Amino acid sequence: MTKKNSSDSTPMRLIAIGFCLFILFQIFSGLDLDSESGGYKSDPKTLRVLSSYENQPMEKDVEKYAKKIKKDVEFVYKGDLDIVDELNKNSKYYDAVWISNSMWLYLLDNPYLASDSKSMSISPVVFGIKKSKAKELGLMDKEVTNTMILDLIKEKKIKYVMSSVTQTNTGATAYLGFLTSLAGNPEVLTEEMLNDDKLAESLMSLFSGVERVSGEEDYLKKMFLNSDKYEAVIAAESSLIDINKQLVKKNKEPLYLIYPSDGVAINDSTFGFIANDPNKEELFLKIQDYLLSDTGKKSLTSNGLRTWYGGINKNSDKKVFNAEWGIDTSKYLNVTKFPSKKVITSALNMYIEKLRKPTHVVFCLDFSGSMSGDGFDELDDAMNYILDYDRASKDKLQFSAKDKITVITFGSHVYNTWHASGHDTDELRKNIDGSVPTGTTALYDAVIKGLDILNKDSDDYTKTIIAMTDGNINVGTFSDLKNKYKKVKDEIPIYSITFGSAEEEQLEEIADLSNARVFDGKTDLLTAFKKVRGYN
Repeated sequence: MTKKNSSDSTPMRLIAIGFCLFILFQIFSGLDLDSESGGYKSDPKTLRVLSSYENQPMEKDVEKYAKKIKKDVEFVYKGDLDIVDELNKNSKYYDAVWISNSMWLYLLDNPYLASDSKSMSISPVVFGIKKSKAKELGLMDKEVTNTMILDLIKEKKIKYVMSSVTQTNTGATAYLGFLTSLAGNPEVLTEEMLNDDKLAESLMSLFSGVERVSGEEDYLKKMFLNSDKYEAVIAAESSLIDINKQLVKKNKEPLYLIYPSDGVAINDSTFGFIANDPNKEELFLKIQDYLLSDTGKKSLTSNGLRTWYGGINKNSDKKVFNAEWGIDTSKYLNVTKFPSKKVITSALNMYIEKLRKPTHVVFCLDFSGSMSGDGFDELDDAMNYILDYDRASKDKLQFSAKDKITVITFGSHVYNTWHASGHDTDELRKNIDGSVPTGTTALYDAVIKGLDILNKDSDDYTKTIIAMTDGNINVGTFSDLKNKYKKVKDEIPIYSITFGSAEEEQLEEIADLSNARVFDGKTDLLTAFKKVRGYN
């Protein structure tokens, strides 16, 4: 037998390798991989829905129905404005969108992306005021206008919390509702009307009553329920109903809901199809029909969502739409109209630059030795983004000229304290760029310093501390911080961003102390900074 030369097998090996590569290509070409999707392969039997958080209570019912027809549904949850951003970038990964307010679909780069869109329910965005306070102010069992509420805020008789106007649907919806109503409810709100000095003055007075802002609607509920200091909140009716249910369970005073007779903004919970796979339209329509059926409506209304249109409903569930909470479903709501995309964009920019209550933010930045190298570079880039007006304005996170910024750097002790106004940050950025990390980690001392600064400042500012560390806090004690916090006159939130090997348990302690939260910056520090900016 003749021995075969090994070189003779080379062509066969190449063919085999080529075949394997071809198979691998076929496998992976069927996958749409993206940082937002986390890796997604379209399943012909599964409808993938990009949804607002408010629809989470409906997920089990929808899944149960889908199983009955031998199909599946997958929900991916984001905030409403994040949904807009996600659809602009990655719409190919979704089959449907279920968003709180249809106006955001018209603001998409492709306003025709969603088809077969229908409203599943409605929820007015209103004030919820502690019942005793509403009674004290004479707001119960009578017609109340936005102008009356504005006058009470001007007289400093009402302070409230709300979700971010620039980062959340409910915050933006409330703002556009107030804007339209205080402009006199014109048939069409125009950019020229935004230039009215009297209107701007009224809106500035309205936002002067803001005590605190949440960057997420769901967190607004947690923030309100975790504190007895807040007397009023602006939110969707369904959220306020949920808050009241939880308050009643805790034997606490519920909120009384105020529906201004001169205009109320509405969330219309729109469910639309995204035609990446036309074969899924039948499944989409079946799920849409289910939500509009008597069974679906019953589930929606049990979660505080109105499923009737064009008038009143005298037969709503009184346990959910409780008249003792100021809810009257037999009463007509005067709904404000939303303006064009161009006017909405101008209005949001006007809010940031002119109308928003100014904020004083203290950044406590870890400049300990462990930050040397990549850690400091990432932090430096994140701070440059936040402090750069042009970069931050692309995400509507820029500081206004009226804002105050304080940066405290720390290592073994507090190293530096630098101050700047919102539009004058060049020196601040140079100081950060030129710093050299060294020492251990004295975050408690830095936060105490920040509390001292904010506690002395005027109530004309919302006040926030944003703390960042990449390791274990090994100088000072939590007890020192706790004792200091008890002496602070207001509830100043201390948000933290984890980085590197940061001790999350220590940061959660600080968050619990100040009714705040911790953001994960270990994988993407810049994104964490963007998120936390929505909270101040």
